[in-house]
Amino acid sequence: MNFLPEEIEIYTTKHSEKESAILQELNHETWEKILNPRMLSGHIQGRILSMLSHMINPTNILEIGTFTAYSTLCFAEGLAENGHIDTIDINEELQPIVSKYITKSGLTEKISCHIGNAIEIIPSLNKKYDLVFIDADKSNYLNYYNLVFEKINKGGYIIADNVLWNGKVTEPLNENDIDTKAILDFNKKIQDDCRVQNVLFPVRDGLMVIRKL
Repeated sequence: MNFLPEEIEIYTTKHSEKESAILQELNHETWEKILNPRMLSGHIQGRILSMLSHMINPTNILEIGTFTAYSTLCFAEGLAENGHIDTIDINEELQPIVSKYITKSGLTEKISCHIGNAIEIIPSLNKKYDLVFIDADKSNYLNYYNLVFEKINKGGYIIADNVLWNGKVTEPLNENDIDTKAILDFNKKIQDDCRVQNVLFPVRDGLMVIRKL
């Protein structure tokens, strides 16, 4: 699915901040070597994540779904001076490329990579977060939300990716489509949750930005 008409995407890219050289290299290597490279945030979404991080200026970030660490490095751009990122991914085969680019960025002291099941890892992280990014298996979005909610500082943010799910959220639901149902349930939960303020940005595959009241 093309998220935007090609000419609009080109124009948008031309009128947005450029990727750093490291991000350009990571983007290229991901598309060249990694299965399902579309999972990478990419230039425009990456600049949005960087901008949001700069606006929030978080001390602690939790990322659920590292992939090749493109979004990790984008978020790191807006970290507070003493800030830190915990990033979780279940796929240990991606670690060589993740480690390579975190090292290249000079941020090894600011980023901790956790390998394994996020459902098990999240409860072991004994800190409060200013920003959480959810971009992992869709069937667990609500579980991740519930697990991290009490770990978010008041006024902190949760950002969830892929909440438009290739447009399937507006189509008749196939009851066997577990992922689409999970995204629909997640979006409804957020919309109905009186503990938060939320807005769904129709950026790329959809970003739900949630502020804890």
